[in-house]
Amino acid sequence: MKITAQNKPKISINQRYRLKYHMSAPYGWMNDPNGLVFFKGYYHVFYQFNPYASSWGPTHWGHFRSKDLIHWESLPLVLIPGKNEDSEGCFSGSAIVKDDCLYLMYTGHHCNPEDASKFCETQNIAYSTDGLNFNKYKNNPVIRTPPRDNTHNFRDPKIWRHSGSYYVILGGQTKEKTGRAIVYRSQNLFEWKYLGPITVAKSATTQGTMWECPDLFNLGNASILLFSPQGIQPINDEFLNLYQTGYFIGDMNYQNNKFKHGNFIELDHGHDFYAAQTLLAPDGRRILLGWLGMWETAMPEKKDNWAGALTVPRELALIKQHLFMRPVRELQQLRNSKLFDINTQLLSQKLDISDPQHVEITLSFLLKNWHGNSFTFALQNSKDNFLTLTFCKNSQKITLYRKGIDPYRYGQISYHDKFKLQVLIDTSSIEFFVNDGETVFSERYYTENEVGISLGFDISTLCKLQAYSLKTQDIINF
Repeated sequence: MKITAQNKPKISINQRYRLKYHMSAPYGWMNDPNGLVFFKGYYHVFYQFNPYASSWGPTHWGHFRSKDLIHWESLPLVLIPGKNEDSEGCFSGSAIVKDDCLYLMYTGHHCNPEDASKFCETQNIAYSTDGLNFNKYKNNPVIRTPPRDNTHNFRDPKIWRHSGSYYVILGGQTKEKTGRAIVYRSQNLFEWKYLGPITVAKSATTQGTMWECPDLFNLGNASILLFSPQGIQPINDEFLNLYQTGYFIGDMNYQNNKFKHGNFIELDHGHDFYAAQTLLAPDGRRILLGWLGMWETAMPEKKDNWAGALTVPRELALIKQHLFMRPVRELQQLRNSKLFDINTQLLSQKLDISDPQHVEITLSFLLKNWHGNSFTFALQNSKDNFLTLTFCKNSQKITLYRKGIDPYRYGQISYHDKFKLQVLIDTSSIEFFVNDGETVFSERYYTENEVGISLGFDISTLCKLQAYSLKTQDIINF
């Protein structure tokens, strides 16, 4: 379908929930980030996009780019479903630069008109010399069918180069309905040899029935397999979302195509985080973006003809067999004016901030000689605290509460001498980074009432408090 003035959703004049420094759908629906890459002076971020409605539907690839990871421009569509290789959707994929050309590899989705559950998926290539205008490869698909020992669930290629060859990892599913990651190798991006699965879920309930959006990369001296499994059952305070995103830490052996690893670890503990993907920045940092959303959530912005956003860009670090995730340093460019930079004794305090929905707050205090046990950060309106984050010293446990259905999420930190909390708020989103990203919570929230921020301790505590108002900027939209 060609987008026209008649079938393109109207951009709502009601901007009550519109984020100001996150990438969000200009109109219509957004989910997974795709094709993260640096090409010809720009960071490019593509994303799953339905331009016809503010709900999931015919999947196109939308496009943002930025020179600094902060100031983004929204560009015209790059992939539109066609008649052959991707008739019902251009599903998730990735990007790679080869010979001064940008290549996208993505999953084409095809439905059986008589039974939508009997779909098939293929892997396809598109390319561009300028990063703006793309052509689909004339001989698509480059991988036509899944392996014989795989179900029809076969998607989300992430491509990279290693030792002179190109590799792609795909999310797969065994015939017994357990998730797995499968790998192919190529010399030219167009002809692929199947190498087999590098690892398979131990069981469907503990590691998933299907693995989406796999991403294999090196960090420090380890290999990381990042992916989004579906079907994991909750275990106590873990895996409470409908679907998860997490990782294995291990070692990838290219000689035998096996990935030896430890246990699955959830990456973000908030209600709204899925389908993360990374890129290697020119300076060597591993940068991550995730969908700031979750399937089957209400998303009240749908009434305003748009839905969905991406997290702020985050830098990954591997520390003591744990992935830390913190905002990229470029976000400091958003700081407008300094509101607080003090050492102060606090018990209970409502912060005097003129625009509490566009602010960065960092609070830290020493734990070694602290005689208290709990600290709470709260977003509140005239009625109540509708979103809180509480730290308990005795258990080193963090509890996130968001008013509504399924309100609680939990995280754990290691024992430290200091507790540090960095908070980024943007109109209808809040992201918490504890102890420089050891534990992270990503949340959407919705209120049209005046918002307040309060800090509370169970005993008076000496802490360092910093806060900055953040610049609000409208992304340039096509």
